[in-house]
Amino acid sequence: MSQSFHPSQRTLMGPGPSDVSPRVLEALGRPTIGHLDPEFIGLMDEIKGLLQYAFKTENELTLPVSAPGSAGMEACFVNLVSPGDKVIVCQNGVFGGRMKENVERAGGTAVMVEDEWGKPIDVNKVADAFAQHPDVSILAFVHAETSTGVESDAKALCQLARDNDALTIVDTVTSLGGIEIDVDGWGIDAVYSGTQKCLSCVPGISPVSFGPRAVERISSREHKVQSWFLDMQLVMGYWGGNTKRAYHHTAPVNAMYALHEALVMLKDEGLENAWQRHQLHHKALVAGLEAMGLSMVVAVESRLPQLNLIAIPEGVDDAVVRSELLSRYNLEIGAGLGALAGKAWRIGLMGHACNQTNVLLCLSALESVLAAQGAAINQGVAVPAAMAVYS
Repeated sequence: MSQSFHPSQRTLMGPGPSDVSPRVLEALGRPTIGHLDPEFIGLMDEIKGLLQYAFKTENELTLPVSAPGSAGMEACFVNLVSPGDKVIVCQNGVFGGRMKENVERAGGTAVMVEDEWGKPIDVNKVADAFAQHPDVSILAFVHAETSTGVESDAKALCQLARDNDALTIVDTVTSLGGIEIDVDGWGIDAVYSGTQKCLSCVPGISPVSFGPRAVERISSREHKVQSWFLDMQLVMGYWGGNTKRAYHHTAPVNAMYALHEALVMLKDEGLENAWQRHQLHHKALVAGLEAMGLSMVVAVESRLPQLNLIAIPEGVDDAVVRSELLSRYNLEIGAGLGALAGKAWRIGLMGHACNQTNVLLCLSALESVLAAQGAAINQGVAVPAAMAVYS
């Protein structure tokens, strides 16, 4: 006989989802109302304003897509890429490859600029690609590459695109709420994110924002957007700012309660304070890991504080360590992806999970499991090293 599902209480320090605040979980359980109820329409307007705050934008076309971050990505590409368009796609990890796939499925041609996994996007290579392909109309790149823990220079890349009269599509799935994003200040034309990383909301919603140049491109399209569900001209009939909303789809009402609560918490803390918090706990974690004798894969200047890539010591079984952490400590960390599979762990410090208790748990648990495997680590020094940062 089927029974109710009661998951274990985990500490989520992988690449996402992250721990969800009890406030957000409580919001999920509030009474469901209709997606065209006047009260819900008012909530939609508040969510839009809070997303504008999080993205640092005044873009009118800012909304949460009723699907995960991958749908936000697809929304940007299917609305802005028309058949025959040429798009520069930067790849320094897994998610640049997904951008390429989206360009090609929309009928465009992807001009690939590839960098080593674990390194940021080389702005000079992108400049060379523009020089070699003057007919490029869009530059697409990942701001915070979840597969490698690398931050690329979004401001410089966006300026380069503007200098070449190209639009930008920027993946901020892992960056939103964790490090600086300035959509208007940097001139980003289209941006997408996810709720399950530094916003610490439940998975399944993708915040997006389109600037004036992107809106102009969408409104002047000669071909229909290939996705009916993600066609922004249709979606805006529902998410637009007027009181009369056209039915487009049934929004995930309770998930929107959760997103609203997560965004209220972000605004209460303050964007800059949230960025500083992520940086502080990142420094403590790194101090502990390095004291233990472990090494970081990504150079200091391009490291993401919210997604830390740690080299797996020689002779250590990656899967066994992660399995032991989960079974003995209810602690989840992430495996390496692609070129880094089996070579690195990804430790997330995102949103609600980014706190001193989790940092110290992770360090002590990892030390215990590695020592049991006979790894050549320094014992008894990781937690004191982290505490030195805090003190």
